[in-house]
Amino acid sequence: MDPRPPTRTAPVVPPEPVVHRRWVALLFICLAQLMIVLDATIVNIALPSAQRDLGVSDVDRQWVITAYTLAFGGLLLLGGRIADYTGRRRTFLIGLLGFAGASALGGAAPGFGVLLAARACQGAFGALLAPSALSLLSVIFARPADRAKAFGVFGAIAAGGGSIGLVLGGLLTEYLDWRWCLYVNVPIAVICVLGWYFLPRDHHDGTRARFDVPGVLLAGLGLVAIVYGCSRAESDGWASVPVAGLLIAGVVLLAAFVVVESRVARPLLPLRVVLNRTRGGAYLAVAVAIIAMFGMLLLLTYDLQVVKGYSPVRTGIAFLPLTGAVLVSAGGIASRLLPRVPPRVLMAPGLLVAAGGLAWLSRLDATTSYASGVLPGQLLVGLGMGLVMAPALNYATHEVNASDAGVASAMANTAQQVGGSIGVALLNTVATSATAGYLAGRPKNPLVLKEGLVRGFTHGFTTAAVVLAAGALVIGVVMNTARPR
Repeated sequence: MDPRPPTRTAPVVPPEPVVHRRWVALLFICLAQLMIVLDATIVNIALPSAQRDLGVSDVDRQWVITAYTLAFGGLLLLGGRIADYTGRRRTFLIGLLGFAGASALGGAAPGFGVLLAARACQGAFGALLAPSALSLLSVIFARPADRAKAFGVFGAIAAGGGSIGLVLGGLLTEYLDWRWCLYVNVPIAVICVLGWYFLPRDHHDGTRARFDVPGVLLAGLGLVAIVYGCSRAESDGWASVPVAGLLIAGVVLLAAFVVVESRVARPLLPLRVVLNRTRGGAYLAVAVAIIAMFGMLLLLTYDLQVVKGYSPVRTGIAFLPLTGAVLVSAGGIASRLLPRVPPRVLMAPGLLVAAGGLAWLSRLDATTSYASGVLPGQLLVGLGMGLVMAPALNYATHEVNASDAGVASAMANTAQQVGGSIGVALLNTVATSATAGYLAGRPKNPLVLKEGLVRGFTHGFTTAAVVLAAGALVIGVVMNTARPR
């Protein structure tokens, strides 16, 4: 008999299910992201019907959109940090269930006050869900080739989901009821909950979560001030005292936030996250792309419905080529090239291609047909956006510490939210000013009114093209990241 004690062997730890089923997890994560992106445009289509049904005034109707954007934009950084501290899988589930509950409450709202409260709750739970979804994706897919495919799909949804919302919103509003534009989130969220099993388990190191309360307040108030200022600019103009005051206050609060974050021990947003040239360039690219994309969607919607006389459903269908171009570009082209080339080789040309599409749209007049005017511009914008969003969202969490993945993902979502608010306000202001200038002193017959509207739209498209071209130049210089090894 051997007197030596038996040798102890280390227990065999089975691999996480996500290693083998990460593509299933991708499906559910992308579906959750689609639900968030849809909400940015689907409620816009339902808003006129909801206004009539609930007796909302023209002055107050904007709050249905603003209540969501303020809560979402103001709480994103906190939501990302909560995901880092408490677990991305857990936060993903809480965000899903909360978003579904708030959507059901909004759909059943008996009055305007309940609808506003539901929209604010949607924004708050969306601020939990969005960064946890992106950070889950960043930790699940580590190999460059797999990561490129995953972010190709995710980027296509981020860039093209808004136009899908226009289609779905038109169909639901026209054939069912505006309330279904909110109810539709409930079955989507229930399906996404089934994917919770496929997500990687949360691992907590036992340390107590300590939130940077001054940072939370400064960042939240600063982002709310900027987002609300941009929304007020649509009606009041950029030079108005309230808008200027809000924007200045937002900049001051965010500057104070940067000072605080450089000095506290456990900051809400470690400055190393955004000062990295790769990640900083990715956030800038997302913001610039969304400024142009959301502003373009707004102006084209008015062109198709008011000038060309399309119904809401037909308008939504008219945007499908844009979505198809984004899918082809992000999923078919960018995902194949991402592991082989530096990110700016995709992003800078992508911004220029999209700028070319907007330059094409700037040639529209009141008699231009959809096939010869709108369609080619949409296709170019979609192809360019796919080349931008897939690598930008991929590199938004590039080489970030695992403990900062949530807040890095939140920065990408913040760039989208602030970019969308600025884009809608900026391009709408440019368009309305150009229209007013054209109509001054001219007879107000229907043809002249349409020409004036289109003149405003083309000025907006030109402004968006300039923004994208400038962004391409900056990205080409700043984002010096080498191709993946």
